[in-house]
Amino acid sequence: MNRRSRLYVALVWLSGIAVWFQAGLEARQDWSLQFFFYLLFSIVSSTLKVRLPGVSGTMSVNYVFFLLGIIDLTALQALIISVAGTLTQSFFAPKVRPKLIQIIFNITSISSCVYVCYWVYHSAFLQRLDSSVSMLLFWTTLTYFVLNTFWTSGIIALVERRRVLEVWHESFFWTAPQYLFGAALSFLLHASNTRFGWQYSVLVIPGVYLLYRSYHLYLNRLAEEKKHVAEVADLHLRTIEALALAIEAKDDTTHAHLRRVQVYATEIAKELRLGAEEIKALEAAALLHDIGKLAVPEYIINKPGRLTKEEFEKMKVHPIVGAEILECVQFPHPVVPIVRSHHERWDGSGYPDGLKGEAIPIGARILATVDCLDALSSDRQYRKALPLVKALEYVCSEAGKSFDPQVVAVLKERCLELEEKVRKSTVRLSRLSTRARIPHGEAPAAGLEAGGKSATAAPSVSFIASIAAARQEFQTLHEVSRDLGSSLSLGDTLSLLANRLKNLVPYDSIVIYGLNHRHLIPLYAGGVDSDLFSSLRIPLGEGLSGWVAESSRPILNGNPSVECGYLSDPKKFSLLHSAIAVPLEAVSGVVGTLTLYRRETDAFSRDHLRILLAISSKAGMTIENALNYSLAEKKAETDSLTGLANAQSVFVHLDSEIARSKDAGRTLGVMVLDLDGFKEVNDRFGHLQGNKVLQNLAQALHKVCRQNDFIARMGGDEFVMVAPGITADAFEEKVKLFSKIVSEIGCQVCGEQVISLSAGYAIFPADGTDAETLLAEADRRMYHVKNLHHQQRKQFRPSEPEPYPAHLVQ
Repeated sequence: MNRRSRLYVALVWLSGIAVWFQAGLEARQDWSLQFFFYLLFSIVSSTLKVRLPGVSGTMSVNYVFFLLGIIDLTALQALIISVAGTLTQSFFAPKVRPKLIQIIFNITSISSCVYVCYWVYHSAFLQRLDSSVSMLLFWTTLTYFVLNTFWTSGIIALVERRRVLEVWHESFFWTAPQYLFGAALSFLLHASNTRFGWQYSVLVIPGVYLLYRSYHLYLNRLAEEKKHVAEVADLHLRTIEALALAIEAKDDTTHAHLRRVQVYATEIAKELRLGAEEIKALEAAALLHDIGKLAVPEYIINKPGRLTKEEFEKMKVHPIVGAEILECVQFPHPVVPIVRSHHERWDGSGYPDGLKGEAIPIGARILATVDCLDALSSDRQYRKALPLVKALEYVCSEAGKSFDPQVVAVLKERCLELEEKVRKSTVRLSRLSTRARIPHGEAPAAGLEAGGKSATAAPSVSFIASIAAARQEFQTLHEVSRDLGSSLSLGDTLSLLANRLKNLVPYDSIVIYGLNHRHLIPLYAGGVDSDLFSSLRIPLGEGLSGWVAESSRPILNGNPSVECGYLSDPKKFSLLHSAIAVPLEAVSGVVGTLTLYRRETDAFSRDHLRILLAISSKAGMTIENALNYSLAEKKAETDSLTGLANAQSVFVHLDSEIARSKDAGRTLGVMVLDLDGFKEVNDRFGHLQGNKVLQNLAQALHKVCRQNDFIARMGGDEFVMVAPGITADAFEEKVKLFSKIVSEIGCQVCGEQVISLSAGYAIFPADGTDAETLLAEADRRMYHVKNLHHQQRKQFRPSEPEPYPAHLVQ
């Protein structure tokens, strides 16, 4: 409840208390049996209630006895009867248990209503005009109907921010005939009381029930009609949301934006007392105002930087296209004018029609204001979100220039309240599967393109042609191109590129991203915030560099703060204020991006962009070649089955570790591991199970070893471990651990204990000072243990379990 509604309730309470005080001052009080009869039937008739459509209230036929109390009893007795009936109506089989404030409001409002009606019926002025009971009862019933329905309509209108007459006409006006029929019953009861005595009025009770049944049947019929209308409206709303999803397919940022704008806009419209039709139109327009973006190229919509003049011209058509699309829908509400004009400005500087002031539809003025606030306080491709307070300050500063001052005033007053309402809202639009990968369908019916350069490579030709005019620049570019192909080492190549590029395009930070499984991974980072940039992992299509990689289009003077993950901590701020990025393309397509950052705003020129585009193709090819070489090199040193290092890399690694250990004056351990009984696994369970044993063992060994330990597969069922700084005792513990792991893996894969472990180790420098000596000594000791195991197995019957592996022999 807002301030107005609380004040309204307080006034109703005061009026109710006042009439009770006034009625209590009357001296004449006759507590006859007739009073208790009316009281009883008022309570009974209060249980015969029906629910009113459109509001959370009920209506009963108890007012028949309220009117009888006004005619035949004192004011205090009439108040008691009305309050008793109201309490019964509130507490008998409620759909929702009423709150205390509602009960007090109901009691005080009915009390003031009944007392005013009592004054009207007994008014000397009306009796002079026409003293007949029928006319007095007519005026009394009319007063009761107006006061009772308007009291309730008033509080509903204040709470829901609607017009009083609108609520009254929708929910109560149609009940007027029932009130008049109830008045006729009251007149018959009064006439019966006058002629035969009040005891015979019980015969009119069936008429009261008939009045209730007529209510009940009529409202059930009305409820069915309203249900049908609600189903049609719900279908209409789902159609609107489906259209809104079409917008989301083009622009991911609008997903939460649509709901937020809708809540803000409709609440402001209620505060400004707009009609129901205008509010419904605004509710639909809030979801659909950007549907015209379907006609705008996607790279423009999601561009993480400023638009060019040509791009902005394409963007400006979306309100017109949106209006044209929605004209085909034939909405029952004025949605189209709002969508067409939601980019108009109060001072006439907007588009598409240059409307000014109140010539702009009120719904469009509300939507423009709310849309701006949401855009400023939300993350966008071209900048990070502003705090809500800062965004609101900007909107307020534009009152009278871009936005309607009246709308801005309401937004300023209720902004925090509406934001809380949005935060509590759980309704969300379903997301479309725009990034789903479809495994089926190899080619369209017309076939695939044969190949050749992509359309995005065409601009590079014109740029390269323009470079010929600058001899010195051309010479530098030639040197860069020559140097890029001089090495297959990725680190050396990228470092060389960064150094050469510094003289051509000055920068404060440089990051060269490589594309790996739809994510950009920094391959090289240098300059300001290089450590932070090195840790980024940017999804394709997100942030500045992600957009460049996905769209294969460059960007000039973008905002570095929108780089995905760069400023994920709100306490951090960026020293970099402009960025330039170009896609790096090779034979296989885009392989990454080259992104430069500067501290100054708009620090990069079109000449800088031209230079980067000129070298991007060569850089892309070089990076692809270096990555392919690195991958091939890694495969040559990796065992394809287990993913561990292979025999070739063992000697290289062991030689380098021996050199480090000599310099550091520390020990170095080499262990050779061999599986006993592995041939039996292959013979009995098959080679696939044998491969599974080796793979599981490789994973387990890698998991339990230290970070600087080296594990390799020498071939077959033999593994090697190189452990810097290890002692003999530590090796003993590792052998026990490895033996346990081997036994467990054998049981898991084969279902029984088939394999065991033989291991031998040697330690530098005590057992040898070079790789071959250490490996030979460890291998000799491993075979010694293996022979011991073989002899032990001969001493036991096959049915008996094999003993724990013998102690390691040096």
